Amino acid sequence: MDPTCPSECIYNLIPSDLKEPPQPPRYISIFKATVKDDMQKAKTATKTMGPAKVEVPSPKDFLKKHSKEKTLPPKKKFDRNVPKKPAVPLKTDHPVMGIQSGKNFINTNAADVIMGVTKKPKPIYVDKRTGDKHDLEPSGLVPKYINKKDYGVTPEYICKRNEEIKKAQEDYDHYIQENLKKAAMKRLSDEEREAVLQGLKKNWEEVHKEFQSLSVCIDSIPKKIRKQRLEEEMKQLEHDIGIIEKHKIIYIANKAFRGKHSHPLFLEG
Repeated sequence: MDPTCPSECIYNLIPSDLKEPPQPPRYISIFKATVKDDMQKAKTATKTMGPAKVEVPSPKDFLKKHSKEKTLPPKKKFDRNVPKKPAVPLKTDHPVMGIQSGKNFINTNAADVIMGVTKKPKPIYVDKRTGDKHDLEPSGLVPKYINKKDYGVTPEYICKRNEEIKKAQEDYDHYIQENLKKAAMKRLSDEEREAVLQGLKKNWEEVHKEFQSLSVCIDSIPKKIRKQRLEEEMKQLEHDIGIIEKHKIIYIANKAFRGKHSHPLFLEG
């Protein structure tokens, strides 16, 4: 019988096949893959390395009776001679009465306040307009280091180093003097050096004046040769002036000891 039609319907006279309702989809847990992986790991954990090596308990260390019970601390001997707390005073005991002091506490306190040193306030500084206060001494604003005894004094290690440098310079000067005596070289004094420097500058000014007096139009070969010669002289004079100004100590070799291609000057910074 078709359940959709009433019992007295003509369609119920014709037998019909009953249709079974479709089955719901099979339930599959969302943790199936995780459980499967965990089981696989546990199953193959000791597949290649063998079982875990655990120390086998000794047969002598079996569980004994009362072995897990807590034990009491060792018994201490009671000593009756231990000092006790002072006894509570009896009701018949009365405190000592009538003791008076002749000290005037009011005058004493007033004298202490008058003769006492005024307590100075703790120095502070405020760095914000909201009034945040901080200690002044550890802030670095107080000039503490300039009041030290060794402030501005050259440290001892620097003095020692300066003495060593001075001694090394003296030894070097002595060594140079000995070599100069052997090589028959003469040191140029400061006055001679200044005279040579002024002479070179005067020569440069003369050459420069002559160079300035050249004609604007250089159209002949003699004019070109003259201009080239003046430029070379000025360049050489500038080079010599720069060398003498750069080096404070200058040595001049004597002609008798000067080689064919050696330079007559020995410069030292």
